[in-house]
Amino acid sequence: MTSLVDETIAELRANHDRLRAVVEGLTDDQLAAQSGAEKWTVADVLSHLGSGAEIARYSLLTALGDDGSATDRPTNQDVWDRWNALPPTEQASGFLESDARLVELYESLTPEQRETTKVDLGFLPAPVPLATPLAMRLNEQTLHGWDARAGLDPTAALSDVAADLVVRHYTGSMAFMLGFTGKADKLDEDVRLTVGDHTLVVDDSVALVEGVDAPTATFAGPREAAVRLLAGRLKPENTPAGIEVTGNVTLEELRRVFPGY
Repeated sequence: MTSLVDETIAELRANHDRLRAVVEGLTDDQLAAQSGAEKWTVADVLSHLGSGAEIARYSLLTALGDDGSATDRPTNQDVWDRWNALPPTEQASGFLESDARLVELYESLTPEQRETTKVDLGFLPAPVPLATPLAMRLNEQTLHGWDARAGLDPTAALSDVAADLVVRHYTGSMAFMLGFTGKADKLDEDVRLTVGDHTLVVDDSVALVEGVDAPTATFAGPREAAVRLLAGRLKPENTPAGIEVTGNVTLEELRRVFPGY
């Protein structure tokens, strides 16, 4: 697991640096543009990422035994309200600062801390290994980072490294995610969709599993597009040429299973 943790932290840094290269040059009009998220502007997305980084940092500091982070920590709602009240330019600059602080904290962790730290996420029944909050942050940073970039470039894609890591987390440390976000009841029959060397299983729930076994359908296309599909970000206008779904489900039906978040 340590290797996956280390790789995820490295990609969180790479994602941050890529986003910074975009965000630092944005104009007011660009910040006000519609993002890849249906109800958010580019600035709204950056605010969400910035507030999420702040909350994740508080949770990790508490897990590391920083007593001050627990006593001085604002509620999540307080954090969201403060970020939502900022003007767009400050949401953008604040995101860069907040995300950098979180990534720097991850990078500062010793090998032992990376292996043994458990974090209370608040919505799961017990604290979880560091790999899980890292997976969730990578998923959020990667997909919402795409939202911000897609507002400026509809052909934007995920990095191959990020897409590969998200898939690996979907089958392990973040295996619960697709069960929450996927809508299995949108299909009339069970589906086992081959996605590269994985299978997307849609029956009573939704899960991504390693290997290919008794497929009923096939997704043909780059892995980053498959990850965007699972996150509700493969709309017709953002779908690269050559994507094809064959078998007992269509691409449009899969879009209904994954409406996004």
